[in-house]
Amino acid sequence: MLKGTVKKVTPGAVNSEVVIQLPGGAEIVSIITKESAEALGLKQGKAAYAVIKASNVMVAVD
Repeated sequence: MLKGTVKKVTPGAVNSEVVIQLPGGAEIVSIITKESAEALGLKQGKAAYAVIKASNVMVAVD
């Protein structure tokens, strides 16, 4: 798990692109369902985790 801050959320018709900026400045980009992004309340400036499993990146919040 990598903790960072949501830099940008770009919603689409079905999925949303979420960019999480890590403390060192690196960014992690993930595509999650639009419904999940809304349920997590993801928006610019919110703290979030990039949860990495195999070749997938899941997004989580406290």
